[in-house]
Amino acid sequence: MTDFDAIDALLAEAKQEVPLPPAEERRALREELNVSRTQLAKVLDVSASTVGGWESGREPSGEVREKYAYFLEGARTKLTAAGSADQVDPVDDVADGEVEAGLDDVDVLSEPRPCVLCGRPARHQVEGFPQHLDAADCAGGDPARPVPSAPEGAPSGPAAATARGVKVVPVGRRVQPADPPDLIASAVAAALDQHSGDVEAATAALVKRAIPDAMALLDHSRKGGRYDVVAHPWLPDILRKQTARGADQIWEARPKWTRPELPPGEHEVTALDVNGAYLSALKTHLPLGQLEHSTGGDHDRRRAGVHLITPPGWDHDAYLPNPLGSRDEPGPVWVTEPSLRLLLRLSGPKYGLCDPPEIHESWTSGATENLLEKFRIALKDARDRAIAEDDEVTLEYVKAMYSKFVSTMGESNYNRELYRADWMHLIRSQAFVNLWWKAHRAYDEGLTVVRAMGTDELHVAGDWRAVFAEGRGVTEVKVKDVYAVGTEPSNGSG
Repeated sequence: MTDFDAIDALLAEAKQEVPLPPAEERRALREELNVSRTQLAKVLDVSASTVGGWESGREPSGEVREKYAYFLEGARTKLTAAGSADQVDPVDDVADGEVEAGLDDVDVLSEPRPCVLCGRPARHQVEGFPQHLDAADCAGGDPARPVPSAPEGAPSGPAAATARGVKVVPVGRRVQPADPPDLIASAVAAALDQHSGDVEAATAALVKRAIPDAMALLDHSRKGGRYDVVAHPWLPDILRKQTARGADQIWEARPKWTRPELPPGEHEVTALDVNGAYLSALKTHLPLGQLEHSTGGDHDRRRAGVHLITPPGWDHDAYLPNPLGSRDEPGPVWVTEPSLRLLLRLSGPKYGLCDPPEIHESWTSGATENLLEKFRIALKDARDRAIAEDDEVTLEYVKAMYSKFVSTMGESNYNRELYRADWMHLIRSQAFVNLWWKAHRAYDEGLTVVRAMGTDELHVAGDWRAVFAEGRGVTEVKVKDVYAVGTEPSNGSG
């Protein structure tokens, strides 16, 4: 065989890879058919996280690429054939002030206002937030109008979001299925079956896949949601790590406080463990879209993000921890929305514990406190059932899901589906704020607050059971340790 014959043989055997649509269209096609990642992954014999990777820009190869392309082409054909009969067009269905059935709290605006996701004029608002009801409108708009607060030199117009790597997670279908599948219970049952009932092996396998499973649960919980979510927005430099192993510029206000002096005498101190600190903190005001820059001292409670503030003085360290945690550096600091709201509340007339913080500048977006609520409730319900049934496999699995979900949504190689360093900081700060309020409640009810550490550790002296419910639920606390401090007063006379 000559060299030319060998080349001809190689060309004959070579196969050109099947073309695939852009990453954002892959996910849109799947979701328009109401097919979950898990369902598609099963028929393609891959993991749900692998499908998520393809929808984030990674490319499959070989036979599985051909199968994936076949699904996408079939999905496109089916949706095109269905046409208007099977499609819900929220914009076309809203006319003369009437709103599509099933869309609660949607209003037609008398004048267009900037969308909380893309900043371009929107004709409707959802729960008071101006927003495009059609994702195509949100990605499109006037080519001549730049996205608000984009960095200098950044692209504008319809291509701006794509050029900055913005990924918009569609809002999904508005109608929820009557009986949604229990993804957590199904995963646990499958793992136990796969490992022949070996609890330890099943737990290890579930914990290992906690991140992609949490993202699949989040994706499922977002179906029928009111808002789109920008999953990969452009972020300002303050939210980017300064070095590979360094930190960004956001202060989370983690408490590490010990009461400097106790009243005379011996005290029995109980170290209380707050259950599910990060799980409870999922209920916090989270920005929906890309953060926009603003200056000045006003705080808009309908927005959330991070703020550069000069914190007020704190004169109560003798019996309550500083709301901003253990910070030694003076001067302005970038804090999160939960920390700012805590300071503003404490400076108000009800508490009057400090002066208002001085706000210099902010990076914020339109926000809602209920963005992750269905996700949180699904995890909480599974946790409650596991405790009631003494199911340690599910308990460890759920704990890994919410803790890893929070810890990997920043600059992490373990979660490529959601890149929201701002969310990570806000959720963790909310956990610290929740602990601070427990310390304040203890103090307000007459307990002696001795220590406050991290997200879940509160040390108190006194009848704490009269203040806090004991148990393993997320609204309860459990005893971590009991110890004595101080000395008995001397009964002798010199």
